[in-house]
Amino acid sequence: MSGLKGKTLFITGASRGIGLAIALRAAADGANVAIAAKSAVPNPKLPGTIHSAAAAVDEAGGQGLALKCDIREEAQVREAVAATVARFGGIDILVNNASAIWLRGTLDTPMKRFDLMQQVNARGSFLCAQACLPHLLESANPHILTLAPPPSLDPKWWGPHTGYTLAKMGMSFVTIGLAAEFGPQGVAVNALWPRTLIATDALNMIPGVEAANGRRPDIVADAAHAVLCTPSRQLNGRFLVDEEVLRERGADDAAIEAYSLEPGARLLPDLFLD
Repeated sequence: MSGLKGKTLFITGASRGIGLAIALRAAADGANVAIAAKSAVPNPKLPGTIHSAAAAVDEAGGQGLALKCDIREEAQVREAVAATVARFGGIDILVNNASAIWLRGTLDTPMKRFDLMQQVNARGSFLCAQACLPHLLESANPHILTLAPPPSLDPKWWGPHTGYTLAKMGMSFVTIGLAAEFGPQGVAVNALWPRTLIATDALNMIPGVEAANGRRPDIVADAAHAVLCTPSRQLNGRFLVDEEVLRERGADDAAIEAYSLEPGARLLPDLFLD
């Protein structure tokens, strides 16, 4: 095994979906993976818990650590980071995957939902980075990878759901700031975003969106793996797109098509990408 063997990843929201896919790809190399998420008990609408995810990491060849953690709570984040370091001796990679979504207009956005998105998305990414950075700065190849889109001020992305766009772009702007501050110190800080919709259980909760029009989470996981295996001083401050990352590394049309949930189906582009 190579790649991420022996590396320790702290992944938020990794009990299912894209976060879990990234965890399992790292586990296949023999990585240690801290699963930091709120899902400690099964949810009938969203399968997967921190415990099932950690077990899946173990089965895939890595070492999993289940950590119940609400990234809105500073004490819980710092305790989860401390537990990860106590178990594995350090942290090499932070993946800011946890995110809250609400695709509604201003008059249909309760302030409770608005606050949730700001607290989880931008503030949560900043807090997790702040807690992990003392350990990342001691790593040989440290990375922060945030699931966030390229920054955009195009009104077409703001008008339909100002609250969500503000929260998601907040993650993008946190990436810009951290990359400028810590890139010179050897910590690679980048963002990754899917070219198309990704077929996860969470997608089923968005009315009118069919999973058949998306790709499997594996495409994001494989792209993330490629980024995280890159020397940290060679890649910093970039807003990457999963398909482009894989094509730059030799994936052809057939390889990309293999990620489609239903081969030949019309794929829908993800938000914030033209």
